[in-house]
Amino acid sequence: MIALAKRVSKSSRKPAGNKLPHGRSVGRSRSQPSRQTVASPALRKSPLQDRRTQLFDRAVDYIPCREFLRGDAERLATSPPAEAIVPLQLAQSTAPAGVGLTPYLASLYETRLLSKDEEQFYFRRMNWLKFRAATVRGCLDRNRATLRQIERIEGFLTEADAAKSIIITSNLRLVVSIAKKFVDATYSFDELVSEGNVALMRAVEKFNFALGNRFSTYATYAIQRHFFRLSHKGRQLRQRFVPDEDSFKGRAAAEPNTDYRSAEQIALLQKLFTKFLSELEPREQQIVVARFGFDGQPPRTFRELGTSMGVCKERIRQIQTRALDKLREMAAGVRLEQTVGDWL
Repeated sequence: MIALAKRVSKSSRKPAGNKLPHGRSVGRSRSQPSRQTVASPALRKSPLQDRRTQLFDRAVDYIPCREFLRGDAERLATSPPAEAIVPLQLAQSTAPAGVGLTPYLASLYETRLLSKDEEQFYFRRMNWLKFRAATVRGCLDRNRATLRQIERIEGFLTEADAAKSIIITSNLRLVVSIAKKFVDATYSFDELVSEGNVALMRAVEKFNFALGNRFSTYATYAIQRHFFRLSHKGRQLRQRFVPDEDSFKGRAAAEPNTDYRSAEQIALLQKLFTKFLSELEPREQQIVVARFGFDGQPPRTFRELGTSMGVCKERIRQIQTRALDKLREMAAGVRLEQTVGDWL
């Protein structure tokens, strides 16, 4: 009896789990993960949501162009000209002979300049890629964009940055050549080169390649204008912070009134502007005078001038842009902005 009671006691301790066919029991499988090892949905979505926020908050600025709406826009933006070679490094350095050339300046002469066709291609490619990125992003939901869609847009922007880098690298020598003319007591040559590189990057973003002009012309004006502002600011700083105490003697005189200019200054500006206009083509003169009301009449619109001259208003706009570029080059040649800054 005692032995029988022990056997019954042992059998009652075993679990009463039901058996399935082939000897498998109903219970949790050993391969099934526990709840603690499964990440919550909030944690799984956090990195993706961060990338969504970064993508949709990123500014994508480009120069609009009608070519981007054509059927062959992608072919034009992805087919480089025959002479396009990347990287831009030359096989042999063409640095000018001489001593004292810093490693940075010497490296600039190891990069070749872009031809006009190459320049047009890289500007077209950069702006077209940004146009594609902005267009695709505009069709997405900010809170539902998938990882694949995000990576596609980021790929467009990465390729656009690569094209921009090629343009900037091939024009760094232009900054150096302009900075040499603006070195003064306030800004050293290295500081001007650094500031000029920043102005060059901004010029790349704002250059309208569709007009057919060379980028170096536009960049020269943009860099010079930036240097003129720095030079004027430097003169103001030197006038405010004088190291010699004797310079403060006799400073009780009234500050000059800048509300008006003297008759000599006005006559100089009129003379320069008359000279600039005379160097324009007759049709360019007519459009500039009419558009800005220099003939004493109210300024005319592109449509009004196009009707009177027998062309479309877009053609009038193109001629005005070309004329203004010429006027800017003339003004930069005589350092007009610096002259006016000295009067202030």
